[in-house]
Amino acid sequence: MIQVIKCSKYSALALVISLSLTGCFLEDDDGEPGVVGTQGETGTAGTNGSDGSDGQDANASISLSLVGRIQLNPSDPEGAAEIVQFHSASKTIYAINSAADEPTIEIIDASSLTSEVLTNPLSSENLTSIALVLPTEQSGVVLAGPTSVAVAGDWMAVAVPAADKATNGLVLFYNGLDTSSPTFVKAVEVGNLPDMVTFTPDASKVLTANEGEPSGDYNIDPEGSISVITMVDGIPSDTAINVSFSDYNGKQAELETQGMHFPNPSGRTINGTLINTTVAQDLEPEYITTTNEVAYVTLQENNGLAIVDLTDNSVKVIGLGFKDWSDYQLDGMEDGTVSFGQYNDLYGMYMPDTIASYQWKDANFLVTANEGDAREYFFDTLNADGDQDEDLCTAAGGQDFDQDDGCLSYTEETQARRLDYAAGSNLDTIAGDDPEDFDFTAYPLGRLTVTNELGDSDNDGEYETLYAYGARSFTIWDNNGLVVFDSGDDFERITASIHGNAFNNNNDENEGDSRSANKGPEPEALTVGQVGDKTYAFIGMERLGGIFVYDVTNPYDAKFVDYVINRDLTEGGDIIGDSAPEGMAFVDANNSPTGTALLIIGNEVSGTVSVWQIAEN
Repeated sequence: MIQVIKCSKYSALALVISLSLTGCFLEDDDGEPGVVGTQGETGTAGTNGSDGSDGQDANASISLSLVGRIQLNPSDPEGAAEIVQFHSASKTIYAINSAADEPTIEIIDASSLTSEVLTNPLSSENLTSIALVLPTEQSGVVLAGPTSVAVAGDWMAVAVPAADKATNGLVLFYNGLDTSSPTFVKAVEVGNLPDMVTFTPDASKVLTANEGEPSGDYNIDPEGSISVITMVDGIPSDTAINVSFSDYNGKQAELETQGMHFPNPSGRTINGTLINTTVAQDLEPEYITTTNEVAYVTLQENNGLAIVDLTDNSVKVIGLGFKDWSDYQLDGMEDGTVSFGQYNDLYGMYMPDTIASYQWKDANFLVTANEGDAREYFFDTLNADGDQDEDLCTAAGGQDFDQDDGCLSYTEETQARRLDYAAGSNLDTIAGDDPEDFDFTAYPLGRLTVTNELGDSDNDGEYETLYAYGARSFTIWDNNGLVVFDSGDDFERITASIHGNAFNNNNDENEGDSRSANKGPEPEALTVGQVGDKTYAFIGMERLGGIFVYDVTNPYDAKFVDYVINRDLTEGGDIIGDSAPEGMAFVDANNSPTGTALLIIGNEVSGTVSVWQIAEN
């Protein structure tokens, strides 16, 4: 039989190889299959490899445990521990004590703290303090209680308003912190009602946020401002530079288009005075975070942010806009249950309180706790018997009267049910009635606290949108004031999952679901710190008392990490544990007495200072 080879021309050797390895083939009958060889012997089994290490939850990179605690003013603790600071060299905590008989700064020795977790965290105390009594008069100015304290190097700065609304406040400077025995050095006049004081990171400047709140009848209304005190050769200057907002007078409409808010009784006559409030008077700086070159200042009630260039003290004001609640779940009903819903035509004013900053890729990013705050001012209208008199209030141009508080000069705060809406509109169906039987399911937003200054865009007396106070969240902003990340509805959804009907509790009573219609958990305290190679934001809920932790290393990919709380929420029970976190201080591991990063919290209602250890998992 002739065999035909279908292949290219090869040498004899190449042909053999090609027949075995290429697609060439011989055309003819197939040969018989060969005999299958015998199975080889099974080899011996190898030894088992060592067990791998347990995996780690990507979001649970740290854990918090309570290692230190003290209650100030046990007999009357509320207001005793609002603001806290830490002096690294002496391992000392400084805390404001406004509840004491005399205004004091509490000096708390933390040098003996260990990593041992408190066995009974609700009541245990392992820290002690001594009181530094502050002066009640200085440079001819009668002083009110301290509002804020800041520490840098061997210096401590204490912000103290004047007792007289029309008088500027002071910053009291102390040194000798390395001995834990601060010595008074000088007082420097700043703006009206300094509410927060801080050092720049290089300690070259001291800044105060001066609220300049009006008197109860608005007859005195100082301008808000920011004061800058320069440290010269390590010593504070005798005078401060006041950064004013007067350049923005006449620009209210422009700022409102950016999402700012200007609630005031301008145009009304109160107690014999025609009120005409300027932008500079209306702006009330609340809190500051700063680099060495730039300060970022929250304008809480105005839903805005001030950016101060510290090289020339120029200032830029921007609006923060509004949060659309139709994208998130909200409980606006205080019906004793978890009652989430999504609602159109409802917006939140961010109204941040505390602000912090950090860097990512050499750019500044801002972090805010979006508490929300409404304005409400009363003044006395006393008759000959010394009693509050409603007729005198009416004659003085009061907006309303309360037997205990007196004459209401101004408030923008109301409930959604008290506003008017177009018949059959969305808001008319979910917020526009006041049922006697408290049928919350029929009108779920009826009792939601909102402003009456926004929402009636065409001024026809009927509201098209509702604007609630705060955003019930924390937000990361870029340095242009644009939202990078918002925690959305995390705070309420998580606490509702953990606490059930006890979520949205108030800070002075255990009655669950008592804040749902009024700003919810109210995130207020906030700080940012680095643990290992990650940056974390810690946010305290003023009302509920819990602390949220987020990994914000990459601001565009922020992640929830943990939630902790040290408070007994038993229905109808006493306030036990730590309530109303107001101030926070982060201590990195290198400066910590335990060798591990710490979170120090001042809790306003319980009057406690609590120290949480932050361990890497």
